[in-house]
Amino acid sequence: MNQTMNHPQHPSEAGQETGPERRARAALSRLSEPGDAVLGRWLTQLAAVDVVRAIRDGTVPDHPGLDADRLAAYRARLAGVDPVADLERVRSAGGRFIIPGDTEWPSQLDDLGDGRPLGLWVVGTGSLRLLALRSVAVVGARACTAYGAHVAGELSAQLAERGWVVVSGAAYGIDASAHRGALAVGGMSIGVLACGVDVAYPRGNAQLIRRIASQGLLLSELPPGEHPNRFRFVLRNRVIAALTRGTVVVEAALRSGALSTARRARDLNRHTMGVAGPVTSELSAGVHALIRGGATLVTDAAEVAELIGAIGDDLAPQRSGPVLPRDLLEPVVARVLEAVPATAEGAPVERLARQSGLPPDEVLQRLYELGSLGFVERHGAHWRLVRGR
Repeated sequence: MNQTMNHPQHPSEAGQETGPERRARAALSRLSEPGDAVLGRWLTQLAAVDVVRAIRDGTVPDHPGLDADRLAAYRARLAGVDPVADLERVRSAGGRFIIPGDTEWPSQLDDLGDGRPLGLWVVGTGSLRLLALRSVAVVGARACTAYGAHVAGELSAQLAERGWVVVSGAAYGIDASAHRGALAVGGMSIGVLACGVDVAYPRGNAQLIRRIASQGLLLSELPPGEHPNRFRFVLRNRVIAALTRGTVVVEAALRSGALSTARRARDLNRHTMGVAGPVTSELSAGVHALIRGGATLVTDAAEVAELIGAIGDDLAPQRSGPVLPRDLLEPVVARVLEAVPATAEGAPVERLARQSGLPPDEVLQRLYELGSLGFVERHGAHWRLVRGR
């Protein structure tokens, strides 16, 4: 992107404390690559502030995997780190840095164990925790076929129309088609990047990435200004797998990064799904192998929802997010809820925006949050109250 995105901060984070623990985790995100299990293990024993102090002072106790060379590398990088500048940079881009313990932190990421993100740099006004409760990953080949692009777009549009949030990696091919499909029907989409949230990569998707930030969320483990490399794409995939209830692979060759996302999803006890393609296509071979290995064959959004809507208590089924009384809702969320008419047909986003006096993109994000909380449900282009709420 490399240009400021003027988005309001999420209300719950607008006054987000940039205290010592947040600054320390922001600093640590500059010292290592995503998924650094050595730092992860260390952070199970000490606060991030103490970890940074120990690295700076060279007073590191015996620690599994932390040899002299690794410690020297951490110390060398720490000298040039300015977490306050990084936090201000993401704030000026309309974003925030969320860490474990924040109300917005998605607890399912904790399933990654020592490889759990140190924190997430996020741009967009929706709540990541609430949106992730009803999310599904749609991934696949970058050099996809017309068939694959069509299926990914249609599947994602259908999922969005059912109130599901579509998550992908903002890359060319299947990823881009998945995002566009969800956004085209006024749905929500989350882009998980292998670079800083203020960097548009790939450049050809810059407009799409800006639209995701406006209508949904962008997130990354990497601090502002960081650029992608091959390893960061692979590491990014574990976040997509952990964040969502399940992963759908649309097209993938036998050696495809999308298959690594599906394998991580399977290892994390998430549902893995595949869309069959022509047996004559190399881009179908990886998906077919995935299905033979135990992934579920799916052909439309109804089949996907049937699987991921019953994943269990921790990743709640449809319309059963964390239940909150109306008086515990944030004022702006309650404002949108009040605008939803008590009629069977409900109302479209545009009418709710006029009624609430809020921008349509923000109303959409709040509606998806309310959907995760079980207050409203989406039917086509209309949103209506859930009976009994």
